[in-house]
This record gives sequence, C-alpha cells and structure tokens, in this order.
Amino acid sequence: MSDEVQNETMPDLVIVTGMSGAGRTEAMHVFEDLGYFCVDNLPSNLIGSLVDLRRTTGVRGAAAPDPDAPQRLAVVCDARNGDFFGTLGDELQALTDRGIRYTMFFLDADDEKLVARYKSSRRRHPMCADGTSIAQGIARERELLSRFRDSADHRINTTDMMPQKLRTTIRSLFGAENVRKGLAVTVYSFGFKHGAPTDADLVMDVRFLPNPYYDEDLRPLTGLDAPVRDFVMLRDETIEFNQRWHDLLDVVMPGYVAEGKQQLAIAVGCTGGQHRSVALAESTGDYLKTKGYRVSVAHRDLKLAEK
Repeated sequence: MSDEVQNETMPDLVIVTGMSGAGRTEAMHVFEDLGYFCVDNLPSNLIGSLVDLRRTTGVRGAAAPDPDAPQRLAVVCDARNGDFFGTLGDELQALTDRGIRYTMFFLDADDEKLVARYKSSRRRHPMCADGTSIAQGIARERELLSRFRDSADHRINTTDMMPQKLRTTIRSLFGAENVRKGLAVTVYSFGFKHGAPTDADLVMDVRFLPNPYYDEDLRPLTGLDAPVRDFVMLRDETIEFNQRWHDLLDVVMPGYVAEGKQQLAIAVGCTGGQHRSVALAESTGDYLKTKGYRVSVAHRDLKLAEK
C-alpha cells in the first residue's frame, strides 16, 4: 500500500500501530474527537473480545456525533504490549475469518526524528527496558513491526509533520461530509442588554436591522413566531445581510473543520434577544444544516422576553 493517503469512509474498527514516538497518541485523540470508542495499549488478543463487547453492550465514544451510527472502535496495539504483541498477526487473521472488517494505520518516522523526540520527552523507549540505547531500541522495534508496516492499509510518515498536519491528514480520510458532522455547532441568540456572550467563537450583531419591538402588534411575539420572522427575514436589508453572512460562513466553517475544532459556538445578538436575533439564529442554523454540519439552535435570553 502506498504511503499516499486516499479519501475513504472509515470502517467500524481501526487498528493503530507503528513506531513509538511517531504520533500514535495524537492519532487516538483524532479518533476520539470523531466519536470512536478508543483504547490505547490494548493487548492484541483482546481485540476480538472488545469487538464482541461493542456488539452486545453498545459501547460508544463519548463524542459520537450520530447516536444512530454504528459504534466504532479504534485501538492501539504496539510494542508496549510486550509478549502479547506477538499474537497480533493471529488476531488479525481471526478477525478476517469472522468477517470483521478493519483498517490498519501504521505511523512511522525517520530514526533520527524518533531519537530526537524521545530525548526531548525524557521517556524511556519501550524496547529499552534492558538498558540499551534509544537507537538500538528503535532498531528492535522496527524489526518487530516490519510485517505490519508492509501490510498496513495506510502508512503515514510523521517525520516532518506538525501535530496539526497529522490531525488533518487523518481527518481527510473520512471525507468532507463525515468530518463536518464531527464538528458540533451551537448557534444561539442573545440580547446585548442582558450581557455580551463569553463563550462564543463568532459573534454577529444584528441590531442594525429594523426592530419589530416598535410595532405594538409584534412586540409581545418572538422571532419564533411567523409575523416577526417575516418582518425580519423578508426585508431587503436582511436579504442582503444573509447573502454576505452566508458567504462569510462558507469561508470560516471549512477553516474550523481543517483546524480540527470539535465545538463551535456562534452567537447572534440584538438588543433584547427576543426578535431579530432569534429569527436569524434559526435561519443561520438552517443554513449550516444544509451544508452538512451538525447544528443545535438555542435562545439564551428568550425566557426574559417582554410580553
């Protein structure tokens, strides 16, 4: 298999292995963020048992983006397993015999980079328990893992990779739609008179739009009511604003996804958080859903609405 990473839909079981110091921990963070149930340093002879446990009890990653999606597993099996690692080949064959699909990732790096990483981390290499040098431990590990490197579905060399690049590379395997669903977006309305938001990544002030508050018939209503929604959304000012606002979202949202952000809060504010911001928060949420994002909409100050 080529070292080039191809875009595909990820299977339910991912086995991560490779050289110590090549980025396995960072890789597991990515899988965890994407909703996988992750186990690090799993003895290889327990992989089948974990698969069975998933099927019978429905274990699920805490960050699983879709509660109806199949429960996915990501496990790390490597030289830290000691004698258990020697059974990995037999366990993989057993999975194949049972018809269980899996994808294996092999993370690698040049020896010089691995030595430098271990020296900077001040941790002992798992193959150096008998007092051998880091370089000797790396050579032992490379020999032990050689057959899995050759048979891996994907090999990623992290020698010149920053952690962000590794995260992006792994995420690219899931395809744009699945990666977008891994980003949990909250769009909420608020009123500036009740305090500016402190947890928002993006804040949009829509107080420049005409205010339904000054219409006595609309004042007791909210942006969830059709008369207010039409008053706000059908105005020329709002139509033009929405075009520009959507253009901005089309630029920044893919950037957040590429950055590996897992939670994003977008706050839309008007004076009281009752009319304009409510209607536009709903509209923004609807727009982002059409783009494939996983979105929830809330209204922070609607309970304080004037009746």
